[in-house]
This record gives sequence, C-alpha cells and structure tokens, in this order.
Amino acid sequence: MSTTAIVLTIIASIIKLLVSCLPTDAVNWILRKFDLHFEISHADTSLTMDGIPLEGEEKLQVINHFNEAKFLKKKHIFPGNEQLFLHPEGSETSFVFDTKQGKREIRLHVFIYNDRIDVVKQYKKKLAAYSLFSDSLQKRSSTDLETII
Repeated sequence: MSTTAIVLTIIASIIKLLVSCLPTDAVNWILRKFDLHFEISHADTSLTMDGIPLEGEEKLQVINHFNEAKFLKKKHIFPGNEQLFLHPEGSETSFVFDTKQGKREIRLHVFIYNDRIDVVKQYKKKLAAYSLFSDSLQKRSSTDLETII
C-alpha cells in the first residue's frame, strides 16, 4: 500500500512539474488554438466592403486596423438567433473577410457601429460573436462609406 502511494506521489509530482514548466512557445501555441480574435494575414485573405471587393493599399490598411483592434467581450449566440447576428440592423458599414486559420476556412462578418465593432466568426456550421474597439477602423469606415455614396 505504501509503495502505491509513493509511486502515485512521484507520478503526480512529475506531471505537476511538466505542466508548470512548459516552454513559452508551447504555451503560446496552446493559447492560439483557443483565440477568438486572431491575427489575419494579408496573403490568405479576401476582403469585401458592402459587397465591393477591396484590393491593394485599402485592403492592407483595413486588415492592419482589424489586427490592431482591442477585444472587448464575447457575445453568446443562442440557437435560433444566428440570423440576427449575421444580418443586424443599424450597422453603418460591413466587411466580410474570407481567410484561413491553419487549415480551416473562416468567414468573418464585421459590422461597424459608432461605439464598437461586432464580429461574427463563421466556420463550418459554427458561429462565434464578439465585440472589438478600433478607433481608426471606425473612423476609416465612416469616411469610406461617404466616398462610396
């Protein structure tokens, strides 16, 4: 009985030591797997604003502003409410990012308001929604909308 307790104590100590002393790269890799707001690369992304495709310098600026945006909070999507998040009322500007995260194809619907940015992340048949804050992207979208109209 005492040998079993000693062996279990040693095994538990080794597991505790391994978990608490992971290298920084391993911890960052694990955390990136669960990121809701991830960084978008320019090469793997196509971007449309209100149905109009963006290319070149405009696309790079919008992606950079999106990557620099601050995460505010996650929103919960209840079954049956998916269309309310995909087609909200009152949004001034909407962007659609078609991108890749690893091997997954992801579509980001970005709706810009005066006080926040709502993002709906769509992959496979799953949806996740969250809010961001980016002063530069909010100002840029209002001026872009005025030049289109």
